[in-house]
Amino acid sequence: MAENIAFRIERDSMGEVRVPADALYKAQTQRAVDNFPISGLRVPRTFIQALGLIKASAASVNRDLGLMDAGMSKAIREAAEEVADGSHDIQFPVDIFQTGSGTSTNMNANEVIATLASAKLGSPVHPNDHVNMGQSSNDVIPTAIHVSAYMETAGTTLPGLEELRSALVEKAESVDDVVKTGRTHLMDALPIRLSQELQGWAGQIVQGQQRVRAALGRVSPLALGGTAIGTGVNAHPEFGPRVAKHLSGQTGLPFISSRNYFVSLSSQDAAVELSGQFKTVAVSLMKIANDLRWMNSGPIAGISDIKLPTLQPGSSIMPGKINPVIPEAVAMVCAQVIGNDATITVAGQSGNFQLNVMLPVIAHNLLESARLLGNAAGVLAERAIDGFEANASRSRELAERNPILVTALNPVIGYEKGAAIAKKAYAEGRRVRDVAAELTGMNTEDLNRLLDPAAMTEGGIAE
Repeated sequence: MAENIAFRIERDSMGEVRVPADALYKAQTQRAVDNFPISGLRVPRTFIQALGLIKASAASVNRDLGLMDAGMSKAIREAAEEVADGSHDIQFPVDIFQTGSGTSTNMNANEVIATLASAKLGSPVHPNDHVNMGQSSNDVIPTAIHVSAYMETAGTTLPGLEELRSALVEKAESVDDVVKTGRTHLMDALPIRLSQELQGWAGQIVQGQQRVRAALGRVSPLALGGTAIGTGVNAHPEFGPRVAKHLSGQTGLPFISSRNYFVSLSSQDAAVELSGQFKTVAVSLMKIANDLRWMNSGPIAGISDIKLPTLQPGSSIMPGKINPVIPEAVAMVCAQVIGNDATITVAGQSGNFQLNVMLPVIAHNLLESARLLGNAAGVLAERAIDGFEANASRSRELAERNPILVTALNPVIGYEKGAAIAKKAYAEGRRVRDVAAELTGMNTEDLNRLLDPAAMTEGGIAE
C-alpha cells in the first residue's frame, strides 16, 4: 500500500526527507514518524487543542509586542485555532514515545500551522522563525501539559465527579429508611442505614474533588517565557505573562506566568501532584465499585442488599445470569489510573538538570487519567447508582436476626454476658432479643427499645 502513496521531498538542517504529498507537516515531523514506530499511541486531542491555543496566543502577543506584523500574526492565529478546534488532528502522527522534551510534537504543530498560515497569507511562514517565535519546545510542551491537564480536569474529571456525588446524595435520600447489616472484615457488624453507606461514598467523592481542585492551583502557572533552560533567551520579557493572560481569557481558566521558570522547565511536580490526587480518587472509586459488587452479589447465594440495573446478559453459557458490569468497568479504570500514576511518578523523577525528559508520556498518562476518571464517574452515576433498587425487606430481616445487635446491651449486661448471648443466638439460629430475654430476665419493652436496629444508626455525620 505504501507504494501507492505519493510523496514530496522536504528539506531541513539534516538534509532531504520524503513526506506524504498531502501532509501538512514537513521534514522534522516525518523524521519523528520514521524514528519512533513504537506504540501507535498519538498525542491526545486535548493536548493538540492546548498546542493550538498556545500558538495562537503567542502570535497575538508577538504582534502586540511589535515583533510580528499583523498579517502574519492573523494567518498564524487562524491556522492555530483550526488546530485547536480539531480540524487537523490527522496531521499529528508522532508517537507518544519520542524525544523526551516533546520537540517532535512541538515541531509537528509548528510545521502544520506554518503550512496552513502560508496558504492563508500567500507567502512563506516559517515553522521556527515565525510560529515558534519567542518559544522553545522546552517551555511549550510543559505549558501544554498544564493547559491541557487543567482543561481536561475542569471539563471532564470534576463534572463527572460532581455527577456522581449528586447521584449518591439523591439516592441516599431515597433509601434513608432502609436499615441493613453493617460489615467489618466482610463479617456482620452493627446495623447501618443504606443512606449512611452512600453518604460515606459521597464524602469520599467530595474530598476527592477538594484534593483535585487544590492540586490545580499548582497547575495554573505556565512555563512559557522560559524558552530553552529557564533564562528566557530569545523571548521578550513580557511574552510569557502576556501569553498566560491571553490563554486565561481564551479558556476562562486562571492561568498565570510561572514565577520560577527553572522549576517549570526542570520539574513536573505539579503534574505528579495532580496525578497523585487522581490516584486517590481512583482508590475511592475502586472502594465504591467493589462495595456495589458485593452488595449486589447473589441474587440467591450472595449478600443481595441491592439490585443493580439489568444492562446486558452476563454469560455466553449460563442463561439468565446478570453481572455487575458497570462497577467492573469502573474498577478497571481505577487500575489503569493507578498504573498511570506509577508511570508519571517515575517520569517526574527524570528532570535532569534544566529539563524533564519524559514529558510526552506524562502528558499522555495524565490526560488519560483525567478523562477516564470523569467518564467512569459519570457512567457509575447514570448506570449504577441512579437505577439500583434496595432489597429493603431482606436487609431489615437480616439486621434483626444479627446477633451482633447484642452490642447495644453492653452498658447494661457487660461484654462477657453479651458474648454468651451472641454465641447462643448464632448456634441456635434465634433472634438475639429472645435469647437475651432468657439469659438476662430483661423485660420485652427494654429489649425491643435497646435492640431496635434503626435506633442504633443515629449519628455518624456532623451537621
